[in-house]
Order: sequence, then structure tokens, then C-alpha cells
Amino acid sequence: MRRGPRFERFVALGDSTAEGLDDPDGRGGYRGWANRLAERISREQGGLLYANLAVRGRKTREVQAEQLERALAMRPDLAAVVAGTNDLLRVRFDAEAVAHDLETMQAALVRSGATVVSFTLPDLGLVMPLARSLGARIRHFARALAQASARSGAILVDLAAYPVASDPRLWSEDRLHANALGHARIADALAHALALPGATADWKAPLPEREPRGFTVGLRHELTWVRHYLLPWLVRHARGRSSGDGRGPKRPELLPVEP
Repeated sequence: MRRGPRFERFVALGDSTAEGLDDPDGRGGYRGWANRLAERISREQGGLLYANLAVRGRKTREVQAEQLERALAMRPDLAAVVAGTNDLLRVRFDAEAVAHDLETMQAALVRSGATVVSFTLPDLGLVMPLARSLGARIRHFARALAQASARSGAILVDLAAYPVASDPRLWSEDRLHANALGHARIADALAHALALPGATADWKAPLPEREPRGFTVGLRHELTWVRHYLLPWLVRHARGRSSGDGRGPKRPELLPVEP
């Protein structure tokens, strides 16, 4: 017996996390947790219309300005609102202001009749040692988002509360995006929060223990990451550029989910 409501129109809003980087779909694009969740819902109930308006590189205020009105026009009965990473990485970060922008989007979608889901960002320090200084920001943002979601009526999945979310094996080589396994875990977490049939709390379970790598191997990995990801990111942002420049959403219209 189905425990949750039937969904007809699902719309995802946000940045690269919601777009689905780095979860290749095998066709030159990205799948991601939103696609995975849409596919699951469609299988379970025999169909679903789904749009993904997320664009990489967008800050939360840009998501609100560019995607909210379009999403509301689609009259979704399920919406996912996920953003904040690009704000978090800036020199100046106002957790309350970013959470307020997310609350504005959540509340507007809730008022329109949608069930709205969001999730907190896990601690990046275990994934990216250079980001350990961001720990206080991430925790502050998680608290602000929890309060915002409580006010708006959105469902918030607190990924930050579970150590597995910070396991490096769930993250891609760039350390800013989940890999395929990570996106699968997020989709399972949202399915559980939505009480979808067959969904369990197994997404919280830790991965098997692994042998710690030596100092030399760890240093080599750090240097490779700095050269291939950190330095290009710093150069791009120093020039005022974004990975999303000139890009639009990957799925701008509501379309049936392919089986």
C-alpha cells in the first residue's frame, strides 16, 4: 500500500548539486539525485512529469531570480530546492541571508500546493582538508536552513547530521559534488523523507571500513586535486567567471520520465 501522496509534476531548482554533477548518465550529460528520485517515483506510480531548472555556478539569489517564477508556472506538486554551496565558498557569506532566500522559494512553492524538499550540506572538511576552515560556516548554515524550512513548511533532510554524508567515497574527484554513489544516497534519503514505498533509512548507514592510505599517497592526491581543480577554480573566479556562464537548465520543460 502506498504510504505517501501521488505526485504528477516534479520540479528541481538549484545549482550544480541539483543539476546532478558528477553523476554521468552515459549519454554525455548528468543524471543526479533529482533524476534518480524522478525515475523512482515514475516506476512506482506508472508515470511522472519532471523538469530540472538547476544551473551550475548559480548562487541562491540567482536561483530565486531565474528559476522560481518558472517553477511556479509549472504548478508542481513536488519540488526540490537545493542551493547554497556557491554562496558558502565566497569570501563573504551570510548564512541567514542565504537561508532566507531558500525560505522564500520554499514558502512560495508550498503556498502553491507543492510538497517541498531540501537538504543541508555535509561537512566538507573530511572530503577536502583545505575546507576545514569552512566547518563553522556549514554548521551555521545548517541551523539557519533548519529554521527556515520549519517556517516555510518544507521537508528538510539533514544530511549534515550523518557522518556517512562526509565519507570521501561518496564524492567526486573535484570534492565539491557527489559521485554516482553519493547521488544515489541522496535520492534514497529524499525518498525516505517523502515516505515512498520501499524507502528505508538505510541511506544513513556507514560504508564499510577501509584501510587508511599512507602519507605519500595522501599528499599525491592533494597535489593532484590542487592542480586539476582548485587552481582552475581560483583562476576562473578571479576573472569573475562562473562554470554556469552561457548555460541553461538541462531539463527546462516538464516532460514524462523515461522508464
